Amino acid sequence: MKNDKKGFVTRSLHTPYPKQDAYNALHMPVYDGVAYEFDSAETIEEVFAGKQVAHAYSRTSNPTVEYFEHKMKSVTGAHAVVALSSGMAAISNVLIGLVENGGNIVASNHLFGHSYALLKQTLPSLGIEVRFADMTDEKVVADATDEKTRVYFFETITNPQLEIVDIEKISQLAIQNNVVVVVDSTITPPYVFESKRFGVDIEVMSTTKFISGGAAAFGGVVIDNGTFDWSKLPALKEWSAKFGQNALVARIRKEIFRHLGGTMTAHTAHYMNMGLDIMALRVNKCVENCRALAEYFESHSKIKSYRYPGSDTHEGYDLAVKQFEGKPGAVMTFDLESQEACFQFYNRLQLIRRATNLNDNKTLAIHPASTIYAEFTDEEKREMGIRSTMIRLSVGIEDSEDIIADFNQALDF
Repeated sequence: MKNDKKGFVTRSLHTPYPKQDAYNALHMPVYDGVAYEFDSAETIEEVFAGKQVAHAYSRTSNPTVEYFEHKMKSVTGAHAVVALSSGMAAISNVLIGLVENGGNIVASNHLFGHSYALLKQTLPSLGIEVRFADMTDEKVVADATDEKTRVYFFETITNPQLEIVDIEKISQLAIQNNVVVVVDSTITPPYVFESKRFGVDIEVMSTTKFISGGAAAFGGVVIDNGTFDWSKLPALKEWSAKFGQNALVARIRKEIFRHLGGTMTAHTAHYMNMGLDIMALRVNKCVENCRALAEYFESHSKIKSYRYPGSDTHEGYDLAVKQFEGKPGAVMTFDLESQEACFQFYNRLQLIRRATNLNDNKTLAIHPASTIYAEFTDEEKREMGIRSTMIRLSVGIEDSEDIIADFNQALDF
């Protein structure tokens, strides 16, 4: 990241503890306790009244989780960070926290299957309208916006369509309409994407992916860049009067997060702390492997087409360079002749794992149409750009020659 501060990895490694550890441990210990003792009735009263900050019960806050939140603040430059049990918990907490009954969200029509289902099935049952739109076309987004639009929600790179939104254009439109920009940046972690610089108000991501250090644990984060005036948002007006710029974080912690559950555990936070320190090294290796695979795909007769935003053949390549420093994650897709060919390839794999998830250290392949999007109709799949001939690849950190060798033998049918 282009930044006057110390480098990304240095900031992650050297984020100070909120309090000095009793034993001066070099790595933040796992605080597995549930409850915390107080010196007096007056102190615990002040903590529960919100006049003093301290840990009381690990379902609402925990020292190991708190340190992970501090590390994420350090590497992103955010105003505040909340860690949760999963990426879906991060998305749902944010959207429920921002939009009142009767308000609406303009969301990308190309989303990860479970995100799409949340917006299509669950949020409407809470009185929140969702309008799906092509976020790559600002006129379409503008036409979908009205006086009750509270949020623009999209992925920095859509999964698995691999489209790139011009984030600055959407952010400018959001300012004109007093709308909060919420992006899911799971595919483009903070090492390659500085969200605040492009006008993003709230960033959500699944830390299960790049941050966890190789699918060791699942979790999510909400990153508040401190750029939106919460007093202008109906759902947070009262919270803003009491908590100011911390209104969203306060509502998540004191209401939604606390009432619905979704706590990140101390052990999970420990994995996240360790994984974040070496994330940049893994991202670089994954991107290097993606570029090698792109060259391979170009010349293989059985690969009918492929998509990777880090390749200059992708229509969003210039945006990938501008927004993600030319390192737009490690997800690729490719098409074979038919679904039957996809299954043949899939069944012949020896090194590449047949599994869902993204950004594991291992390379993973999945057939989205028959798995992640299995619950959707053929028409819905077409609308979301999910083809029966497509395989999604999450590229890992193995030696690229070995990944390519597995492709060679798996395509030999």
